[in-house]
Amino acid sequence: MASLGSLKSAIFDREERKQQYQAHVRGLNAYDRHKKFLNDYVSFYGKETSTDVKLPVKTDHDTLREGYRFIRSEEDDMNPSWEQRLVKRYYDKLFKEYCIADMSQYKSGKIGLRWRTEKEVISGKGQFICGNKHCNEKDDLASYEVNFSYFEAGEHKQALVKLVTCKRCAEKLHYKKRKEELERKQKKEYKRKRDQSKDEDDTDEESERSNVKRKGLEFPSMVLHHSFS
Repeated sequence: MASLGSLKSAIFDREERKQQYQAHVRGLNAYDRHKKFLNDYVSFYGKETSTDVKLPVKTDHDTLREGYRFIRSEEDDMNPSWEQRLVKRYYDKLFKEYCIADMSQYKSGKIGLRWRTEKEVISGKGQFICGNKHCNEKDDLASYEVNFSYFEAGEHKQALVKLVTCKRCAEKLHYKKRKEELERKQKKEYKRKRDQSKDEDDTDEESERSNVKRKGLEFPSMVLHHSFS
């Protein structure tokens, strides 16, 4: 029969191990705690199964990428999920007066726009410094209202936003539109010249037919001789 001292010692050791385990678990985040419980379950009840379980990890960055909207709707704000609350907290920290532009693909007409962060507002980026994220020009700035067309969450959307750029970046902003206008003018001019050339050819052909017709109707000149007896 176990002595009272050894029984107390066993109880003390068990309680100490329990407290250590609880302290360790409380020190883990939700994902690590879940993974530990899962591994413990597999260790005790499924020894033939590997304890190295790979679970998909969804970070806050992934959540923001999935749930972010350039302009949030009332329905987005009414969504009570923690993902949408996280996205809304991030969205509320943005400054939505001027945009920052990514013009790295401007020749194909693809220009990305986003709202400014607090750091950019403090530095003057996008308002007192060119809004192209790769340009730091401070002179010859102008503000433009841009009709931003974009595809988001399976829908085509449009928004009228403000963008401040320098003269050089303004040319990039309007590059595709001006290129298309120039191409239309060139096509129109080419068509005009082609039609003009065709009209001239038709006129020359009509004139030639007219000349041939007149030549066919002319009579040879004759000299009349009168004899007097």
